Amino acid sequence: MNHPNFQVEIRELNIAYLMLAQKMLRCDRETAMFRLGISKALADFIENLSAARLVKMADSPVLIPRFRFDDDRMARLMAGEGRDETASTLHAAIIAANRSTVEVS
Repeated sequence: MNHPNFQVEIRELNIAYLMLAQKMLRCDRETAMFRLGISKALADFIENLSAARLVKMADSPVLIPRFRFDDDRMARLMAGEGRDETASTLHAAIIAANRSTVEVS
């Protein structure tokens, strides 16, 4: 069985995520922390990463971004499944916001 090597794609995703996170943090720190679901300490770390350290961190074989939920119910709500697509998406955003606040504190 041939297993594909996803390291290049993981690296590209990590770089894109870290660059976006830095840009968001430098533009509107509080909103960025909320949207990224990260703590103040992690925000400080990411915001102050040099380009070289950002690339080194992105080279990790592990995906840096992560889902803010771990159940299929939340994924289905975010995808708009349910009786009312708009209400489902809004419900998912409210749940995600609450979870990030609880986890970050």
